[in-house]
Amino acid sequence: MNISSIVVQTVPKYLEEVVENLKNCDACDYHMHDEKGRIIITIEGDGVAQELEKLRVIESIPHVIAADMQMSYSEDELDAHMEVINGGDAVPKMLNDDSIDASKIVYNGDLKKKDDLATFTKKFDETKR
Repeated sequence: MNISSIVVQTVPKYLEEVVENLKNCDACDYHMHDEKGRIIITIEGDGVAQELEKLRVIESIPHVIAADMQMSYSEDELDAHMEVINGGDAVPKMLNDDSIDASKIVYNGDLKKKDDLATFTKKFDETKR
């Protein structure tokens, strides 16, 4: 399941009409708007393809200038990363190996900022010592 937040932009002149259309639209859930024409909605889908279909529906609503995804949450992606984290050692093997010179250990940054945690951890564990 994917959930994404979207900022919809319209001009103030059509704000109430666009908000009403979004509230009545099955493709999204309306949350809030401001007087400048910015509207916050969320969409849900089984995958990215379904979310993009819903985004196209929103973009086709009369007087919508733009509809841009801001944040996205993917349950499957999170589960896959948690599986890698939970299946790995809490302490990298090299840190428990007394035969390795500490000055040879290379810090690779915050794991949360790595694009592909599974590939990173595999490469890390295979590092020649």
